[in-house]
Amino acid sequence: MGSAPFSLEGKVALITGGSGGIGRQTALSFARAGADVVVADISDKADAVADEVRALGRNALFTRVDVADNSQIHDAVTTALSAFGRIDILVNNAAMHLVERFTDGSPQDWDRCLRVNLLGQIVFCHAVIGGMIERGSGKIVNVASDAGRVGSLGQAVYGASKGGLIAFTRNLAVELARHHINVNCVSPGLVNTDMWNSTRRDKPNLANAYENTVLWKRLGEPEEIAAAILFLVSEEAAYITGQTLSVNGGVFIA
Repeated sequence: MGSAPFSLEGKVALITGGSGGIGRQTALSFARAGADVVVADISDKADAVADEVRALGRNALFTRVDVADNSQIHDAVTTALSAFGRIDILVNNAAMHLVERFTDGSPQDWDRCLRVNLLGQIVFCHAVIGGMIERGSGKIVNVASDAGRVGSLGQAVYGASKGGLIAFTRNLAVELARHHINVNCVSPGLVNTDMWNSTRRDKPNLANAYENTVLWKRLGEPEEIAAAILFLVSEEAAYITGQTLSVNGGVFIA
């Protein structure tokens, strides 16, 4: 996408869910802007993303983590701090999609969804903010979903997890403002990722119904979500905190 318009020179960013889609594009956009990047993911595919970051001339580290496991989260943060000494930017992007009628769901699936999409993000924030508070600066972006803002068929628990993340973002921003730490949320709509394409494959009628609500009449691209995240962690967004930015091509409820 060319050179980045914002500078992250000298910053260290940790991005969860960095193996593909939005996470990968965010890692690459940060590297182009001058940041060193820690790619945290449950998949070994994220190691290749770290290689792509290095190819752009920045330092990179892949650390394997299941964000549903608190001990693995703390191990990942410890590994990142040992390698780079600091974490200036946290992007909570790891997610689990769950599309099912609520009456057909299982408590096991609900538990996993809430742990990955909400509780894991909370634990990651708790693990990194100590250093940010000491330095009196930091940027946190939580990646939610418009499913957490509008009602939609088949996403009751998934939407609850993302709605909770939006509420957590607002409240954490209030608490951390006195430490000059910006906490914001990006809320994507329908994005051309493996996660959405699996929904298209498994539930084509439902996917078509969702896509018909997009005013722009196309899916978003991961690069477009990454661009919003890059803006929110840049100094140009220093006066923005506690906000949720929807990047969705214009979604309405028919």
